[in-house]
Amino acid sequence: MRVNHAGEVSAQGLYQGQALTARDAKLRDAMRQSAAEETDHLAWCEQRLNELGGSTSLLNPLWYAGSFAIGALAGAFGDHASLGFISETERQVESHLSDHLQRLPAADLRSRAVLRQMKVDEQQHGEKAAALGGTPLPAPLQWAMGLSSRLMTGSSYWV
Repeated sequence: MRVNHAGEVSAQGLYQGQALTARDAKLRDAMRQSAAEETDHLAWCEQRLNELGGSTSLLNPLWYAGSFAIGALAGAFGDHASLGFISETERQVESHLSDHLQRLPAADLRSRAVLRQMKVDEQQHGEKAAALGGTPLPAPLQWAMGLSSRLMTGSSYWV
């Protein structure tokens, strides 16, 4: 759950950075709404982490700051590029959550419930970004995003 919590910290940074640089007011509001939903995910992960006797990642401030900068940079390329970035991010998060659900013990029903709802919400965020005009990202950028995600999740697991 620490990895999922760190991912939600990053999501806060991404959405807030992108909302800051969004050019269209309706899009900015949509990003803020998605960020609010991500705040729920953050709270759920933290609560579950506490119930399991775990702790949050010490790297969370780094994840937030880096994600905020990446979100602002994505927004600087324009709203369609920013929406494409959201769509791809949420696709990768959904894949991570599917993998995590497969690895969770069958008896951990509380964690499963949290991750299932997060997965539904992330899928909706990605679909909303695509429907609002998100431009698909080039394959090399998708690959780089996946690599950075693996680095974040791997280090958050341990630190």
